[in-house]
Amino acid sequence: MKLHDLHPAAGAKKSRRRLGRGIAAGQGKTAGRGTKGQNARSGGGVRPYFEGGQLPIVRRLPHKRGFTNPFKVHYTPVNLERLQVFDANQVVTPEILAATGIIKSPQEPVVILGNGELTKPLVVKAHRFSASARGKITEAGGTVEELAL
Repeated sequence: MKLHDLHPAAGAKKSRRRLGRGIAAGQGKTAGRGTKGQNARSGGGVRPYFEGGQLPIVRRLPHKRGFTNPFKVHYTPVNLERLQVFDANQVVTPEILAATGIIKSPQEPVVILGNGELTKPLVVKAHRFSASARGKITEAGGTVEELAL
């Protein structure tokens, strides 16, 4: 196959309507615009907002402000006090948190927050840590590891 062999499928390309080219052409005389009136004139028709004096739909609907960011990341929060159930030096990952029922899904990103106290060293792996949580984990002799999103 070469470039000169390429062509659109049969029936894919339709020729444009040639309006106002005589009665035999099928769209002659008034060219499909009817007889007289605003829409028959050149430049005729109403502006987009106008609905014949009726209150336009954009004024009838309640105004919605702001927007929703489609790229926002929703983290599942876990407080330090919830990590007390694990044994010392245990590795804590989102999968283990889901298995113990602390979070619902291991697929969602997890953030560790610093509410509560941690008395034993743990190896905590999560997607994000608050500054206070990071400090409390390292104070207890544990380590912090950030996972990629």
